Amino acid sequence: MHRISPLGALHRLQNTLQTLALLAAMAALAGALGWSLFGEAGLWAALLGPAIALAGHSASPHLVLRATRAQPLAPAQAPGLYRLLVELAERAGLAIVPRLYYVPSRVLNAFAAGDRDAPAIALTDGLLRSLAPREIAGVLAHEIAHVRSRDVWVMTLAEVVARMTSLLSLLGQMLLVVLLPVSLVTGGELPLLAILLLIFAPSVSALLQLALSRTREYDADIAAVELTGDPRGLASALDKLERLQGGWMERLFIARVPKWLRTHPSTGERVRRLLALEREGGYVARGVEVEPMFEPPVVVRAPRWYWPGVWY
Repeated sequence: MHRISPLGALHRLQNTLQTLALLAAMAALAGALGWSLFGEAGLWAALLGPAIALAGHSASPHLVLRATRAQPLAPAQAPGLYRLLVELAERAGLAIVPRLYYVPSRVLNAFAAGDRDAPAIALTDGLLRSLAPREIAGVLAHEIAHVRSRDVWVMTLAEVVARMTSLLSLLGQMLLVVLLPVSLVTGGELPLLAILLLIFAPSVSALLQLALSRTREYDADIAAVELTGDPRGLASALDKLERLQGGWMERLFIARVPKWLRTHPSTGERVRRLLALEREGGYVARGVEVEPMFEPPVVVRAPRWYWPGVWY
């Protein structure tokens, strides 16, 4: 594995601290809601419930792969991709090489699913057709970094905490509707802070979850550079995905979305950080000659809209 640069190590430390802080903030928000509603029992339920639900959980990739109509790729179908995948997985120290899947979609995308015990990486038709081997190497390394860091598990935990917060908020608002008339009749006072917490907690938790997702993307970028030694390869892939993805209406819509409402950091900021690593020096691209890649079949399915973007 390539030795990470001082700048990369600093960025990784910042991302790790941000991840811990964001998860702690989400847990504290859920705990405060549980305490305000049910006292100590509610606090422990909010804090330990998600952890217990996910303890020993082995995330199965099959649901998300089935939803995207992903098809498994055998090594014989994509020898170049598999050689690169095996090499990157070894560099990352993964005990199990992720299974490759092909998504028959024109959208340029890649994603990791499952965990270290059952990892999977899916690449779309649009991505395979549009990116050069060096760029695909950067994308694969990025997804392998997600697998190594257990980001799927981390984001699943964040999702469970966010849903717990929303559920507690809903229960609290239902109790508030019942207690408000009683309070008005008896002249009792309802705590304003608790009411504000019930109203705004789900929105705050969702914003923290989005910030966590962006942090994990930054960290996966740095880890990908460690695996390939090629910051420019991933930067070029990101830039190309930004330019080719969608039409002008989609780009206009996405550009107007505030950065705190995005699941991914802006491409410009990610590219800037990657090129800063390249300028620092010491990186040598290794093992990215992966031809022949894979000759995908003709895809006739056009992208479909969904909120908040396009998938396939």
